[in-house]
Amino acid sequence: MDSHSAPELVARAREEISVTPFRNRFLDLLDTGRIPRERLAWLAGEEYRIVGSDRRSFALLASRQPGPPADELFLGLAQGEGQALALLQDFAAALGLSEKDLREYEPRPAAQAYPAYLAQRAAFGTAAEVALAMLANLEEWGGYCARAAEALRAHYGMDEKAVAFFRFFAESPPGFEEQATAVVAAGLAAGEDPNAVLRAARLLHAYETGFWDCLVEGLG
Repeated sequence: MDSHSAPELVARAREEISVTPFRNRFLDLLDTGRIPRERLAWLAGEEYRIVGSDRRSFALLASRQPGPPADELFLGLAQGEGQALALLQDFAAALGLSEKDLREYEPRPAAQAYPAYLAQRAAFGTAAEVALAMLANLEEWGGYCARAAEALRAHYGMDEKAVAFFRFFAESPPGFEEQATAVVAAGLAAGEDPNAVLRAARLLHAYETGFWDCLVEGLG
């Protein structure tokens, strides 16, 4: 594949992810108010670790790039994670959790596989791998966040301030699709193996599904 096939690779990654149906049981239960508040505290604690890790991963990726479009893409994503981290405090506060509680929360290994893999790719992978992985998975993640915001409002009495973290991620950043596709194209033009780039997207998706499965483990 050459640089002109980047949109095709994006479409293929999304197709490969979509053909493996995933039932998000956490959100299914949240939609009907059946997730205990203790598990919402798990969600806040895990996200505190994930967002902080992803912020550093994107900053590292930006520092490894010689210039645009990759450095601009990852700097923007790092800044977005910083905004999200601040918004997460409001969700935690609605659950009666302080920042100290979030710092002291003991994360579950399976829930942290996603940021661990992203950090690995940030340190040892390529910009195209991470750009494609984010492109292929962001729409699904955004849909989950939109569902979470609505369910928390409807069944847990949370106001808009408390769910702003989820609203933030429900929509892709402006220009993200074009920027990320350009990064994928640059990687392919430089000779990157498209199969390796696709593999990163598949693995990141698998680790994300593992995150949600971990949160619902043991619930009926």
